[in-house]
Amino acid sequence: MPDKSLSALIIGASRGLGLALVEEYLRRGWHVVATVRGQSKTALHDLQVKYSESLEIETVDIVAQDQVDALRDRLAGRTFDLLFVNAGVTNDPDERIGDVSTDEFIRVMVTNALSPMRLIETLDGLVSSSGTIGVMSSGLGSVADNEQGGWEVYRGSKAALNTFMRSYAARQRGHRAHVIIAPGWVRTDMGGPHATLSIEESIPRVVDTISAQSGKPGLKYLDYTGRNVRW
Repeated sequence: MPDKSLSALIIGASRGLGLALVEEYLRRGWHVVATVRGQSKTALHDLQVKYSESLEIETVDIVAQDQVDALRDRLAGRTFDLLFVNAGVTNDPDERIGDVSTDEFIRVMVTNALSPMRLIETLDGLVSSSGTIGVMSSGLGSVADNEQGGWEVYRGSKAALNTFMRSYAARQRGHRAHVIIAPGWVRTDMGGPHATLSIEESIPRVVDTISAQSGKPGLKYLDYTGRNVRW
């Protein structure tokens, strides 16, 4: 493995924002370990052809704690400058909280809120003492900015993720930098074709924003331009 000065562990990188994050860090000279859920070939594998010495691909489904534990064991002894969790799902944006099925509610909440935090709790020992831990949230996770409604279950899952991340960071007593990122409404499979931003407009600025927090202990909830998002 080449001697890289900075390394990142990016969770959920087979497509969309996660894939773009990996590619941006690789362009900037980082060594990246990135994860996919299954054994199928993805766009991340295609990217590895170009960055064969700088990109490692691991497999983990963050909902399955045994897989998270196994990933920790495989990476034991490694140290990363950044752990960033991008994995997430959505549901029908028009589905009201009173109408969603219990199974669908559990699926979204476990994937978007519980699983990222369990993974961070499991893998944070791999992050250097001066490193950064971050999660991909959303502006829809802001309680203060929710003036139009919609996306009720997804909003709730991201607001929960933000709250859990805030509690986790508080327990760290100022140890490491922690970031919650709202990437903007981006044209991906999840964001849809009518979103206002392209991946190229969002992700390089997301990486700039994360980098700007390096070495600054505490937690920030920031959008892709680096501006504070109201809780």
